[in-house]
Amino acid sequence: MPLFSLDIHNLKTVPRLNLTSGLLGFLRPMDLPAVIESVLIASEDPLSSSEIARLIRNRLSELEDGLAEGEEPCEAETALSATFKEHSEVDEEAVVDAIHALNRKYERGKRSFSITERSKGWKIFTRPEYGGFVRQLFPGLKPRRLSPPAMETLAIIAYRQPVTKASIEHVRGVSSDSILQKLLDRELIKIAGRADLPGRPLLYGTTDFFFEHFGIKSIDELPNSEELRAVELPEPPLPEEPTEGTETGDLPGGQKQLTLAEPSEENLSSEKGELGS
Repeated sequence: MPLFSLDIHNLKTVPRLNLTSGLLGFLRPMDLPAVIESVLIASEDPLSSSEIARLIRNRLSELEDGLAEGEEPCEAETALSATFKEHSEVDEEAVVDAIHALNRKYERGKRSFSITERSKGWKIFTRPEYGGFVRQLFPGLKPRRLSPPAMETLAIIAYRQPVTKASIEHVRGVSSDSILQKLLDRELIKIAGRADLPGRPLLYGTTDFFFEHFGIKSIDELPNSEELRAVELPEPPLPEEPTEGTETGDLPGGQKQLTLAEPSEENLSSEKGELGS
């Protein structure tokens, strides 16, 4: 039997708990990393360092100038505003430092996520080792692998972009029509304009999804990027200028493009085995 016990039902007066004052004592102080964490959680899209800094400075300005009628800042928010005498202190460098502090905290706590920067900005991602569990939420999405010829074509575009189809085929030695269409369908590449060449051929470049898919921020993060991009590739012969009566095909927006020559039987047989599943 315990040395001391108390049955509150036998008390004539039960003290009323002040939950509000009690909970405020347990609230953690609001600091810059916590603010950035809340913004990234609420945002559906990645945010750049400059955008995060701008959002925070705007809020600090609101607190300083007086909020809209009926809005009352919490004590922690007011205390945070008081720590930044100059709003310019919240710049891109301060945001990056705060994000690194958050990631160190996540690492120490063995959290299943981290904040990672991609081409469009910072976003919270689950760690790769938890990918198998997260994938259960999306049973209809299965990882699709690219065939070696598709990866080869994608690599040429990534390192040499913007690049024409003729240049790609001149390097590979085979027709790449189906491969390019496959990469376009998977949104790994995009049409990046037209070359200032006879016939105005299309130029191809990588998309934002390409960076997301391979987990990089820019082309500079590709392996040996600086060295490989400096290598001169053989250029295809320039196409002849179109003459009157040259057959053309319609393109979106009323643009015209020269009709492609029929591929040889050798190229056709080579291309059939290039598409991955």
